[in-house]
Amino acid sequence: MKRIILEMGTGNDLYGEDYTKAACRAVDDALHHSSLILFRSLGFDHADMDVRVTIAVQDPEKVDQAIVAAKLPRGNATVQVVKGGLDVVDNVHNTKSVIATAAVEAYLDIDPKDWVSA
Repeated sequence: MKRIILEMGTGNDLYGEDYTKAACRAVDDALHHSSLILFRSLGFDHADMDVRVTIAVQDPEKVDQAIVAAKLPRGNATVQVVKGGLDVVDNVHNTKSVIATAAVEAYLDIDPKDWVSA
């Protein structure tokens, strides 16, 4: 498999302290930066694409990976959650805003011999 696309995004949950919501918003942000027209142009099937998502938040155990994977409209998704992102604490109101980052990578099984360098 060769990585053909890498997109990054950020998302947040300002009031609910919901890490999954912030992660989903980060994936949405990344997807809105991407257009996979090469599949249509070159005759590849989206079903053959592996999509690897890495989410970074301060409390990785609070992200529901299945919900995040469901945000991917195409391909075979896998989600990994790591420590990162940012929690912004409001000590006055005893709340925190959750900020997540996402890296969305698309892989396709392509034969390098099929590509010609100009």
